[in-house]
Amino acid sequence: MGQKMEGQVVVITGGGGVLCSTIAKEYAKLGAKVAVTDLRVEAAQAVCDEIAKNGGIAKAYSINCLDKKSIQAAHDAIVADLGPCTILVNGAGGNHPKGTTTSEYFFPEDIDDEAKVSFFDLDENGVDFVFKLNFTATFLTTQVFAKDMIKTGGNIINISSMNAFRPLTKIPAYSGAKAAVSNFTAWLAVHFANAGIRVNAIAPGFFVTNQNKALLFNADGTPTPRTEKILAGTPMRRFGKPEELLGTIMWLTDNDAASFVTGIVVPIDGGFSAYSGV
Repeated sequence: MGQKMEGQVVVITGGGGVLCSTIAKEYAKLGAKVAVTDLRVEAAQAVCDEIAKNGGIAKAYSINCLDKKSIQAAHDAIVADLGPCTILVNGAGGNHPKGTTTSEYFFPEDIDDEAKVSFFDLDENGVDFVFKLNFTATFLTTQVFAKDMIKTGGNIINISSMNAFRPLTKIPAYSGAKAAVSNFTAWLAVHFANAGIRVNAIAPGFFVTNQNKALLFNADGTPTPRTEKILAGTPMRRFGKPEELLGTIMWLTDNDAASFVTGIVVPIDGGFSAYSGV
């Protein structure tokens, strides 16, 4: 597309992570001013340092996307430093062991097995935390930053997951939370349709990140059994690369190329969500 992003102020939550840091660098490369926000501000700062080294404009901000006061404080600092937000990427999210079962399937004898976490053992607070980390964080951050777009228009990109299309075993809290993000994306798109704000989402398949690396590879670098199952269910037979998210995101936030696109969730998953296994 070759679009430029001069004049855009991009706010990215979870910007210190593998995927969102790649998105931040691309927006900066295209000329946008980028606010890299993260609970771990040192991770956000490392991303900004790399952007600055390559001639881009970026600033790091501490944010807790589950605390509206923290979001508002980050917003006010960003507006003072870079200007009002025109593109919001809701990248904060993740899973937690307390919302995860031990096994893929439940068998009656599991109910008395103290070594296993079955559906009946899932921690209510853990499930609630995973839902908040993914859905509520997206909701609260959008409430604060979308106000900047009311008069000028703007774009919101949410990060869903192929879990929203086909829930994975073991992680019901994460799958449910991402399904909520997809539904919220469609709801917001309709709600903001007459305000010049487009809302879309991407649904990444399997990418290797700091959060999931230990689940995908053994200490010696060999793939875990779960990785073997993942790749067997991915027609392209590999993990995605972070830069493979960029084309879709840049298209969705291009006000010329995607001016009539709102309310969609685009899978970027190597065919995982399309494959029946047969």
